[in-house]
Amino acid sequence: MSNRRDFIKKTTLGTLAVSSVFGLEAVAQNTENQKETLAVKKTKKPVVISTWNHGLPANAETWKELKAGKSALDAIEAGMKIPEADPKVRSVGYGGYPDREGKVTLDACIMDHNSNCGSVSFLQGIKHPLSVAKRVLENTPHVMLSGQGALQFALSEGFKEENLLTPESEKDWKKWLEESKYKPVINIENHDTISMLMIDEDGNLSGGCTTSGAAWKMHGRVGDSPIIGAGLFLDNEVGAAAATGLGEAVIRTAGSAMVVELMRQGKSPYEACKEITERIYNKHKNHKDMEYLQVGFIALNKNGEHAGYSLRSGFNYAICDDEKGNRMEDAKFKMNWDK
Repeated sequence: MSNRRDFIKKTTLGTLAVSSVFGLEAVAQNTENQKETLAVKKTKKPVVISTWNHGLPANAETWKELKAGKSALDAIEAGMKIPEADPKVRSVGYGGYPDREGKVTLDACIMDHNSNCGSVSFLQGIKHPLSVAKRVLENTPHVMLSGQGALQFALSEGFKEENLLTPESEKDWKKWLEESKYKPVINIENHDTISMLMIDEDGNLSGGCTTSGAAWKMHGRVGDSPIIGAGLFLDNEVGAAAATGLGEAVIRTAGSAMVVELMRQGKSPYEACKEITERIYNKHKNHKDMEYLQVGFIALNKNGEHAGYSLRSGFNYAICDDEKGNRMEDAKFKMNWDK
């Protein structure tokens, strides 16, 4: 009889102990969830982040439109129009460097928090390709239109066709023709794509990219900027990422999608950008492109945390928020250009 009582007693104590452990784990998990919820509530939103110093005026316009009550995509469009129309920005829109045939060809994409996407590639004669990409999102059943089809669509939507080759870019192109050497160095002196990411006051993510692509490229070349998953990607449950630099290297690794996937796995924006940049390096360290290879990423997670990282020195990005205003930050990098 005593053995039976001892057995029941031990079993009961064991059950209580197990229940206590699970109960403590549940309490701990609940506490962590509460901390996480509080952290999210304390995050300053909105946040706008964009690549390169031409991101400063783009951020400023986006911020103004957002504060005026415009939608996220309308605000992004307004901001991106600034560098697209600026002839001094030589790698975006009007005034961008042409291809080797002297044609300015443009790529752009835009994406909202519901994963709706619009994209145009190899578009010619339209100053604001991001606006056309936005119309693709809003007014077509497709994600991407290209070349002559993209132009026809733009004209049908009321966009005006115009010459985008400025006298300065034409002069530079003719000088390049003297040697016709293709070396797409992308550093602080020779900027590239402008990519923009945003988290709005409701905690929803969106983003866009626009570019005239690599100078002196082959006619018909398309980079990563209009490709969802390469130049831009977001998942509203996780975060957003965008790329700059040599598009071929970003496409080969589905760069922006991989940055978002790493954030899904729990990595910070900085850790995610760094890991994918290093992955690109490892895949390209013996590649013919390595001599002039530069790539960089910006990332923004659901909590409003942001970061940037690049393969080589020279990459910077603009940040705008209520706490510190609109400012530039230099990205950390793996190596200097002389390596």
